Amino acid sequence: MPNNFEIEAAIPHRKPMLLVDQVVEKSARRIVCRKRYLPDEFFVHGHFPGFPLVPGVILCESVMQSGAILLADLVPPSSAVPVATRMDNVKFKKMVRPNDEVEIEVTLNEVVSTAYFMTGKVTCQGKLAARLDFACTIAVPE
Repeated sequence: MPNNFEIEAAIPHRKPMLLVDQVVEKSARRIVCRKRYLPDEFFVHGHFPGFPLVPGVILCESVMQSGAILLADLVPPSSAVPVATRMDNVKFKKMVRPNDEVEIEVTLNEVVSTAYFMTGKVTCQGKLAARLDFACTIAVPE
């Protein structure tokens, strides 16, 4: 499965905003990735002192980056950038803490013209941590 170099070849994100560590499984319409959130990552500092949590928006971003990796086979990454256009039905069910490893599953549900509609879920220790529906389009840099 892809390593960091291959992930970076698929999407434009870079550290400190590269939020996918590993692709575990991938098909044309589904991807499973992993991410371990480390205690020294910038988004953990101050969120919250004495009880650090991975922010929900970071969980969402990890899901959307996994979706972008899924779409990389459909659109050459050198000529396009995946851009989120909406998130719906976002639910947070379990806290994710530093040192937790999560599994991220994204399914491509529908393609309408240049819009890609997906569903993502994050599990931590076998339990649902977050779930969302989201859409993106592919932007071509000028």
